[in-house]
Amino acid sequence: MQRMTTVPAGPDRPAEEPPGGASTSAEGAQPTLRRVEVARMIDHTLLAPAATDEEVLALCAEAAGLRVGAVCVAPTHVYLAAASTYRDGQGAAPAFAVASVIGFPHGTHLTVIKAEEARRAVADGATEIDVVIDIANAMDENWRAIETEISEVRLSVPPHVILKVILETALLPDASIIAACRAAEAGGAEFVKTSTGFHPAGGASVRAVRAMSEAVGGRLGIKASGGIRTAEKAMAMVRAGATRLGLSASAEVLAGFPT
Repeated sequence: MQRMTTVPAGPDRPAEEPPGGASTSAEGAQPTLRRVEVARMIDHTLLAPAATDEEVLALCAEAAGLRVGAVCVAPTHVYLAAASTYRDGQGAAPAFAVASVIGFPHGTHLTVIKAEEARRAVADGATEIDVVIDIANAMDENWRAIETEISEVRLSVPPHVILKVILETALLPDASIIAACRAAEAGGAEFVKTSTGFHPAGGASVRAVRAMSEAVGGRLGIKASGGIRTAEKAMAMVRAGATRLGLSASAEVLAGFPT
């Protein structure tokens, strides 16, 4: 299944290039995004295994205040987050999108389980799905298996649902990152994503984001996630090609950008 997707701008699918209106540094070489522009790129994330309902509600309230694009929560918290987005929003429009993780964090669920997990998350109110590939397939360079798995998950949810594919890029050389991205694209994904943030190998890196950008060439979005805790690191990811940022320290990162 080949789907060549150009990701349109907006709060649920940020622009592939830094948004217009960004200011320029004193050297004139690099753009500096404004806080509101960065906020639209953020998936405000809480995936701690012991996260409580109260903590999820606090995450959603903070997300509404920061005006981020989405929250990302575990499947057990999707219904609560989805209800919160309307309660905290203005009028009938949701304050933020709700993403959930599938096959998380190891990616070793059977494909049929991932597909059903995705379907149930959408039924509970998720409009974005972040699925972890079976990482062993990437280590073995079994790109067809990755494409098939992503295709099955893609077919399990409606077309409007955004599918992001987590590659755990800290484990992979650039050539494997590029091949995995192309397999995810062929399977019907809208985004590729660096990391779960839970693997000891590490999280997002500029190296990985650049390789992903080379692979998808603006046809898919790129989500950098894992270990991004400063404005400087967030901006480095954007400059490398990231169009989404998975953050738990969203307020601290945004505080480093100009208003």
